[in-house]
Amino acid sequence: MAFQLRPYQSESINVSIDFLHGNSNENALVILPTGSGKSVVIAKILEPLEGKTIVLQPSKEILEQNYEKFSNYGKASIYSASAGEKRIDKVTFCTIGSVINKKHLFKGLKNILIDECHLVNSDAGMYNEFIKSFPEAKVLGLTATPYRLETTSEGSQLTFLTRSNPRIFDKVLYYVQNDVLFNAGYLAELEYYNFDIIDRSKLEVNSSGTDFTQTSLRRYYKSIDMPSRIVKTAFSILSKRKNILIFCSLIEEAVAVQKRIPGSAILTGDTKKEERERILALFKKGSIRCLINVGVLTTGFDYPALESVLMARSTMSLSLYYQIVGRVMRIFTYPDGTKKKGWFIDMGGNINFFGKIETMKIQVDQEGRFAIWNNGRQLTNVPFQK
Repeated sequence: MAFQLRPYQSESINVSIDFLHGNSNENALVILPTGSGKSVVIAKILEPLEGKTIVLQPSKEILEQNYEKFSNYGKASIYSASAGEKRIDKVTFCTIGSVINKKHLFKGLKNILIDECHLVNSDAGMYNEFIKSFPEAKVLGLTATPYRLETTSEGSQLTFLTRSNPRIFDKVLYYVQNDVLFNAGYLAELEYYNFDIIDRSKLEVNSSGTDFTQTSLRRYYKSIDMPSRIVKTAFSILSKRKNILIFCSLIEEAVAVQKRIPGSAILTGDTKKEERERILALFKKGSIRCLINVGVLTTGFDYPALESVLMARSTMSLSLYYQIVGRVMRIFTYPDGTKKKGWFIDMGGNINFFGKIETMKIQVDQEGRFAIWNNGRQLTNVPFQK
């Protein structure tokens, strides 16, 4: 049976292909929620394109997901040191760090697709430099979180990518609201549990005004014995769910938790590649039921059978919050035909601060300006508030 595209996938693919085949000199943006099948969309966009095309990704894991999906539709190569392969084809999947100093190899480049394009800094950076080196190429960005930190005269704020100054992306080509996918059953039904363990008013905001300082987190977590609270909550969840992924703020906190949950494992930015892959394989196999991580598995971790996420931290980052909830949003059907319900357990007041993912909306005002809203509150293009 041929693979059946979902309606929003077909729509986003068609408008993207038309854009890349057209004459517009603007850079465009496609917004698709986490779990919407973005790798399929990218593969189908690439399939009919003519001319040399590259797909830029921020990590080896995301590159491998996109490359594997496109391999079902056409021939491509990988140019990435982290993936251990450096070949160029009509379609080439690249990590930005591997090609930034190899721009001469892509002479005549016609199309540039950028996955996780919210990472593109419009002021500077490798993406900016690469894009500007190919002024004739069409640029199409894809993301679930279309905003980026920016410093304005009113302070730090999250700015919608088409409203930054300067900006890389000129227009939104296509977007689909979160609730459309939830209501259609394309994303797992979520159950939210809010424990409000952390009093955000007792945390200090960093100098950029965008998140809490590690010093204040460390001091406050010690005063409330945060590891003990995390362990107690985790045991309660594990008595009802097959697995749990815990997000901690601090490495020492994660280590303390891991020591007190038998059979658990921990991942940090210092975990070696081979060890990380071994731990993830055991977690997906079910040999490890509890996985604790610090700043590692927010993007590029695709495990539909994940049943519960414990966010044992507070954040002022909408992107981080969205990505963490997104780990448990992917649809999964059990052998008996029942659908997974994803549990999101919050210990940091994040649900109250940002709202539920299902009610988060992209809104466009009368002047055509985009922003993210939730329950009557504007979350982007407004100064940060604690």
